Amino acid sequence: MKRIALLALLVLVSMVSGVFAQDAELTLTPLGTYATGIIDDGGAEIVTYIPESQQLVVVNSGEGSQLDFINISDPSAPTLVMSVDMTVYGGGANSVDYKNGIVAAGVEAEDTQAPGVVVFLSAEGEELAVVEVGALPDMVVFTPDGSKLLVAGEGEPSSDYTNDPEGTIAIIDVATFEANLITFGDVTPAEGVRVFGPNATAAQDFEPEYIAVSPDGTVAAVTLQENNAVAIVDVVAGTLVDVIPLGYKDHSLEANALDANDEDGAINIQAWPVMGMYLPDGIAAYEVDGEVYFITANEGDARDYDAFAEESRLEDVTLDPEAFPNAAELQAGDQLARLNVTTTQGDTDGDGDFDVLYNYGGRSFTVWNSAGELVYDSGSSIETITAELAPELFNSEGTADGFDSRSDNKGPEPETVVIGTVNDVPYAFVALERISGIIVYNISDPAAPTFAGYVSNTIADGVMEEGTAGDIAPEGLKFIPATDSPTGNALLAVANEVSGTTTVYEIQ
Repeated sequence: MKRIALLALLVLVSMVSGVFAQDAELTLTPLGTYATGIIDDGGAEIVTYIPESQQLVVVNSGEGSQLDFINISDPSAPTLVMSVDMTVYGGGANSVDYKNGIVAAGVEAEDTQAPGVVVFLSAEGEELAVVEVGALPDMVVFTPDGSKLLVAGEGEPSSDYTNDPEGTIAIIDVATFEANLITFGDVTPAEGVRVFGPNATAAQDFEPEYIAVSPDGTVAAVTLQENNAVAIVDVVAGTLVDVIPLGYKDHSLEANALDANDEDGAINIQAWPVMGMYLPDGIAAYEVDGEVYFITANEGDARDYDAFAEESRLEDVTLDPEAFPNAAELQAGDQLARLNVTTTQGDTDGDGDFDVLYNYGGRSFTVWNSAGELVYDSGSSIETITAELAPELFNSEGTADGFDSRSDNKGPEPETVVIGTVNDVPYAFVALERISGIIVYNISDPAAPTFAGYVSNTIADGVMEEGTAGDIAPEGLKFIPATDSPTGNALLAVANEVSGTTTVYEIQ
């Protein structure tokens, strides 16, 4: 199989704080970091911004659960203003957003399968309202005008799979704090929508993960990550419009090549006879020439519970001899032996062996139109670009001692995406959770995005447990336009889950 040559695009500039792409279209410069000191325990997860007070609000799950309000009026020296305890409302906060003087946080119940709540606070942290929503409110987002808040109720099952609540999407009227709860009980899943939890109905199996609202506030797209699908919601009517399967990515094409081996100690990006399930986490929306587009970060996520686990090493499954005449070669240790695949699909003729192989995540971002049709996928570009710009961190856990350790399992792992406009040009900022970088694309043409920059604020030879590795595992992003920025230039705030740090970048 032909190996794809690594891109020789840009000069790598080494700095104490990490790397950036020189001569790229955009430069992201780290200005300052607020560190909780909490390592590998969710010290900084999701971030939003209050422009009136120039404060970030960050979900901190490392000390029980709290919202940290951080002043960035001087971005080079972020300071903690206050923390608001979220454990008084349930098991802990998962998400936060801000609009028009109101902070909203989604809080799961202590019993994760029970209904959660959304807590509304003033910008000063005072409680305004508490609204019950579905189980495990995993993400909250205001509509652009701030009149409504949408909530993704993931509804994950208990570990023994005896309690599997239905997934929900709540739409809360901010004026009255009344919630309209959308469920999936009337949905007949289209072909290609994954419904595979043991004894689960489609309504139970759908697990809303992340929401993007169209710029005019009328339509929302909701990722159903494990189901490899997106739900479309009419925000005005408060109804579910459709559940759209996303299809699969053909990694046998050179444009979709990937490094699939974590034990060869090398960067080895090849085309392989595997289909990738997009399984997106984060999603964002924007408009070009009157058309709305959605961009997904294709993280990939397997169901893994005590009573049910779908993931297997490829070496441990039986391959159909006609579909894979070279099965012994593919399952060898220096080939695809350790690649993670699902056991829930791929036996197309029901004879007990696998005719098609499906692995997790696209290792990419994808642009979809409002009908859920694929407009563009970044193919292998994230792996090839990061291999060129940060080879010592390639498919790692964010430090050099983990080099290549994630090649068998989602690679750089695109986690989430935000869209921001700089000098009238729209850009997608994609967080790569594992390699711990931010990759940027110019998305002016939805059908042909172009690479615009890359930054990492990690220290490759640092020790994560000692807090000397810099920023590890970006989980949440917030774009701050120049008009709201204390520096007069656009900013990007990044909450890093493993390092417990929140870093502010200036965009130029």
